[in-house]
Amino acid sequence: MKEYLLSHLAETLIGSEIVKLGNAISDRIRKGEKIYNYTIGDFDPALFPIPSQLETLIIESYKEKNTNYPTADGVIELRESVSSFLKLFEGIDYLPSEIQIACGGRPLIYTAFRAIVDKGDKVIYAAPSWNNNHYVHMTEAVHCIVDCKPENNFMPRAKDIAPYIQDASLLCLCTPQNPTGTTLIKSELEQICELVIAENNRRSSKEKKLYVLFDQIYWLLTYGTTEHFNPVLLNPEMKQYTIFVDGITKAFASTGVRVGWSLGPEHVIAKMRAILSHLGAWAPMAEQKAVAKFLQQTETINQYIVDFKQGIEQRLHAIYSGFIALKEKGFSVDAITPQAAIYLTVKIDLVGKQTDNGGILLTQTEVTSYILAEAKLAIVPFSAFGAKADSPWYRVSVGTCRLEDVNDVFEKLEAALQKLY
Repeated sequence: MKEYLLSHLAETLIGSEIVKLGNAISDRIRKGEKIYNYTIGDFDPALFPIPSQLETLIIESYKEKNTNYPTADGVIELRESVSSFLKLFEGIDYLPSEIQIACGGRPLIYTAFRAIVDKGDKVIYAAPSWNNNHYVHMTEAVHCIVDCKPENNFMPRAKDIAPYIQDASLLCLCTPQNPTGTTLIKSELEQICELVIAENNRRSSKEKKLYVLFDQIYWLLTYGTTEHFNPVLLNPEMKQYTIFVDGITKAFASTGVRVGWSLGPEHVIAKMRAILSHLGAWAPMAEQKAVAKFLQQTETINQYIVDFKQGIEQRLHAIYSGFIALKEKGFSVDAITPQAAIYLTVKIDLVGKQTDNGGILLTQTEVTSYILAEAKLAIVPFSAFGAKADSPWYRVSVGTCRLEDVNDVFEKLEAALQKLY
């Protein structure tokens, strides 16, 4: 059938590179190929099930016939529970009227962009980072890309942000960060807050303010001495300029349950709600009612987080140790010490290497394909997160990693590396 031109957005938007790669890998696995698939930021429910109490509450909620439309801002019981939960666990204080519920973080990020960003506005974001490049494209904004470096754990610094700050409409921060699994340190976030406040004080009352979209969906998942900091606790003035994105999806292995929330200035949340009402991207009523009850179970949450974090951290350190062992053997690989989230940042720097059949790996794309073909290891290059195409860095996601597979993974990877010269 003949294809006709569609909208400019439809013709120019690139679909999720991570989802596309993950689907391709899943197809190969279904056809019988043995692949270690560490591409998608998701969990194998057999390894990391949702909390049993939450599962029970969801089932009970459906039996109670909670299957109609929820209210546009989210049921009041859930917004009250989110308010109490965040005050207890993180120390931030938001009224239910300052909270918006949606089916995960994505629609909240999109509606925040739509509420704040006009065509031609400047949006500042780090590279690598998850999906900011696509949201900027969808809103026809100006990309202000902060190119982050491994020596800073791929996190943006205040001095890197400063050149773009004047007249920008939105600054996107994610900590702990997807894809890097690293965090913003306190001093840098404090300086970033000072930049935002100074810029907003410079603007007249008739000008749009600079807002911070603060994605902290992984904030409960930090390891060792790593601490999570947020702008509102560091500088209370930031409350009028910060829109949080958060939810249960990552900290409770509940990606498919689809309950997320935003916190922010009431007038911004109201505009996001209005946009969301036209999208209909609400979390299901039954899940909202269930999560409202679950978030009140403090002891249950504390125990689940301890056990869950232990399982994730074991996998992160096992894979980190494997890459460091290969590095010490002289192979062109590296890794950044695990800090947070479910991700490990690794380096596979093989461009220019010759294969045993006489071919040469000329691009990072060819390196990715080689590792998949020879080591059966599927990981996501940072180029899928807005970094340059020649970046040798990758995201390893451990939510589907079986500890008993790790030795096999590194035996195959080492064998693949040994074939290169």
